[in-house]
Amino acid sequence: MRILLLGASGFIGRELFAALTARGHAVVPVVRRPSGAPPFAGEPAIRGDLARDVDPAAWIPRLHGIDAVVNCAGILQERGANSNDAVHHRGPAALYRACEDAGVRRVVLISAISAHADARTRYATTKLAGEEALRASRLEWVVLRPSLVHARGAYGGTALFRGMAALPFLIPVPAGAGHAFQPIHVDDLARVVAKALESAALVGRTLDPVGPDVVTLREILVDYRRWLGLPGAPLARIPAWLVACAARMGDLAGGPLNSTALAQMRHGNTGDYAAFADQSGITCAGWHESLAANPAHTQDRWHARLYFVRPLLRTMLALLWLASGLAGFLAVGDWTPRLVASLGIANSFALVLLIAACVCDLAIGALLVARWRPRALAGIQVAVIAAYTIAATAMEPGLWFAPLGPLLKNLPIVAAALALGAIEEER
Repeated sequence: MRILLLGASGFIGRELFAALTARGHAVVPVVRRPSGAPPFAGEPAIRGDLARDVDPAAWIPRLHGIDAVVNCAGILQERGANSNDAVHHRGPAALYRACEDAGVRRVVLISAISAHADARTRYATTKLAGEEALRASRLEWVVLRPSLVHARGAYGGTALFRGMAALPFLIPVPAGAGHAFQPIHVDDLARVVAKALESAALVGRTLDPVGPDVVTLREILVDYRRWLGLPGAPLARIPAWLVACAARMGDLAGGPLNSTALAQMRHGNTGDYAAFADQSGITCAGWHESLAANPAHTQDRWHARLYFVRPLLRTMLALLWLASGLAGFLAVGDWTPRLVASLGIANSFALVLLIAACVCDLAIGALLVARWRPRALAGIQVAVIAAYTIAATAMEPGLWFAPLGPLLKNLPIVAAALALGAIEEER
């Protein structure tokens, strides 16, 4: 079977790509950026964006030779041009109409168990609208609404939970963390998707793929810490108002902790496992069973421990560059004659150099905040720091040995910039 897979660059999408390919299917990944395509795809990746491709005509050429479609694309929080309505409803509705016209019969949609109208989020309402668009079509449809999906790797909510579990000294537990989940391992979800594609048993059904164990967020955090092999730590209750403030900051800065995620968590993420197992004929591994079957390794501990270090490092570097630029503007009058005397250049040229340096610092700080091309930005920072260091050495070589090491401090700043470039993800 030749399958068009939307959201192939995402956490679930990559796992489904691997599972379906292993079953002998030819999977055509659809990604927004070619760099996000699965690295060992046998079929050329197709560039597509549900946020923009809201006309059936955009999808018709992509469906040539396709037997079935799996849509696991989605966004939790709207940012920039990516709107929930376009990604969850208008884009998929256009795709489903194109499938009808192109003769593609089978479509499997990965939705979410918390996509209920009473959740009162745009995420939930647009997910529902996308489901209804599929159910109203003439296609052989299957809607899957899983609870928390976990795997050996982590992204989004599971990455956040691991980061919280790995914090030193204590485990922060948000107030009201009795909200329950029924985690399902991605391998089990992949089995459900495969059955939805390979047989007619699930056609025309909406299922809630959930695991057999109901666990609270508190239990998930404690279990993840144990899974990571870290020593036990006391639980610290985080007041609801502080959690809300952190979510609001996430709305502004991006990340898995935001108002939508908080609202969806509070709504609940549980289902009827017995009913799901009966409808699907699939038995899923329990939460503890899945953790035990997939032991953590050193890289898992690194990822968890670095989870909150990464934004802290980005913030501190951004503040450093922004403060440097502002301080430079305030000291232009003092430094211009010193630059003239040290380098023997014209006063006007020295003034231009200093202003350009200040603008450069401010620009780097702004780009760090915007998370612009982390690897390229790391190289730019190293180059600028090297230029400043060479210039400062030419002016005052003694700064290398001066008290408090004003030039020596450039070395750890270079290391910090390189470290952030290594662990920061492209947006």
